[in-house]
Amino acid sequence: MNREYSDIDFVLVTTDGASDEVAALWRKAVSQTGEIVLWWDRTPRPTLINAITDDWTRIDALILKPNQMGLQTQDSLKPLFDHDGIFDSLPATSAIKGPNLAKLKYQFEEFIRILGLLHLAAGRKEYINGVLGVFHLRNLLIDLLIAETGAPHRGGALHLNGLITSEQKDLLTSLPPAVPTRDAMISAHLAYAQAYLPRARKLAQKWEIEWPDRFEAVTWHQLRKSLSIERPYDLD
Repeated sequence: MNREYSDIDFVLVTTDGASDEVAALWRKAVSQTGEIVLWWDRTPRPTLINAITDDWTRIDALILKPNQMGLQTQDSLKPLFDHDGIFDSLPATSAIKGPNLAKLKYQFEEFIRILGLLHLAAGRKEYINGVLGVFHLRNLLIDLLIAETGAPHRGGALHLNGLITSEQKDLLTSLPPAVPTRDAMISAHLAYAQAYLPRARKLAQKWEIEWPDRFEAVTWHQLRKSLSIERPYDLD
């Protein structure tokens, strides 16, 4: 990875966790590196502070109590100040336990649900908002591809290249863009269904996750009845 394009991530360990006092001290420290032009103080997450300085250096700080360090590992951290020896108490590497099966099952069902909403978007001629379905289907496909590779450290949104294979990248780049017309919206939904659902079935079988057969079947029945479209892949 080119470090020129990376942000700077810190883990701060304090007795009281993400307090206002610690946040103020951290802002003072960051301000010494440049003018702060964006400051999110525990906005997206109650333990996270995001900052951007005037040269677009991105600095994130995760503020934890000592007993909240359980998910941290030595291979993901580099100690700068560790007076209490916390780093030595952490496991060396992440224990790869496989994917979150409940989350995968939800994502399988969510993909089918969004696919099924296609007939509503088409019936209401909501092509502008209808292409949002393509966006959601794409995100679910990316999550599926990462689950296939079993990458232990996902990282941020702009950290995909190191998580998926060349074949998976070719698949993603071959899929159609979201275009707010009826035909383009429908064809994009079908392209993502063809890319996602057979792979998801294989992953479900591998991890012994019950596949939502009935939900998928009635969804394709509805799309056939309302839009005269067929399932773009064989179950075999």
